[in-house]
Amino acid sequence: MFFITNRIHLQKLQHQALLVLLIVNFIQLSINMPMVIHFLRLGRISPETSTYCKLWMYVEFTLDCASVLLTAIMSIQRHILVFHANTLRIRFNKYIYYYLPLLLGITYPMIFYLATVVFYPCDDTQWNFTLNMCGDTTCFFSNDQILATFDWIVNTGLPVVVIIIGNATLIIRVIRQKLRRQQSVSWVKQRRMTLQLLSISCLYLITWSPTVVTSVIQQFEPSNYVYEIQEDYISDLTYLISFLLPWLCIGLISNFEKWLLKQIRRIKRPPNTIGVGTMT
Repeated sequence: MFFITNRIHLQKLQHQALLVLLIVNFIQLSINMPMVIHFLRLGRISPETSTYCKLWMYVEFTLDCASVLLTAIMSIQRHILVFHANTLRIRFNKYIYYYLPLLLGITYPMIFYLATVVFYPCDDTQWNFTLNMCGDTTCFFSNDQILATFDWIVNTGLPVVVIIIGNATLIIRVIRQKLRRQQSVSWVKQRRMTLQLLSISCLYLITWSPTVVTSVIQQFEPSNYVYEIQEDYISDLTYLISFLLPWLCIGLISNFEKWLLKQIRRIKRPPNTIGVGTMT
């Protein structure tokens, strides 16, 4: 609603990427979270079918991957927006360096998990209808070690590393730029954009780092104990992204607080009443 009523903010490229990330987050809240809540309410998977499990895993894996990939892409693009903004003024460069990566961040997970989850040949014995997301396992995890390793490195581990390095170097470059006052880039102008990305990135790091660490442990020393901890506790951390991301995305946008307070006052405002007078 904020971007619809304040379209002037969408003229800034960094806000366009945030809008894409918010749309992915909205789909997670609208489709994926109801499945999780339905499981938690019943304590089991319902309906207990392979089709439902594949659908759930496809939605979960695709949206999680798209979300972390978009954040990693935004972490890289912020360097261009802050220090090489003139590069994106050329239309061709804008499509190649800005819009194309965002498009790939959405379409790649859709295609990859369509092939590895939906169409990958396997039987129905893999599903556990008493665990969240049917046991959070797919055939290619156990049947194809190369594909499973590729999925873990490219779709989870690498984006988290990019977020860490991208934002660490961004902080260093911004501080160095702040010390060089004679240069054109102003810390004051870039502070809000930098804090916004850092807040979002910290959220992803807090929620995804435990998953990455336990996944590394499982790769070298498989353990049922670590698997149970990951399934019962650690994997649920990623759900925090869906609830906190919208506030981190738009909370640091200028004029958002004024817009939010205006909407609250409009809701609290009592309806107009027409007094009834008496004639004498």
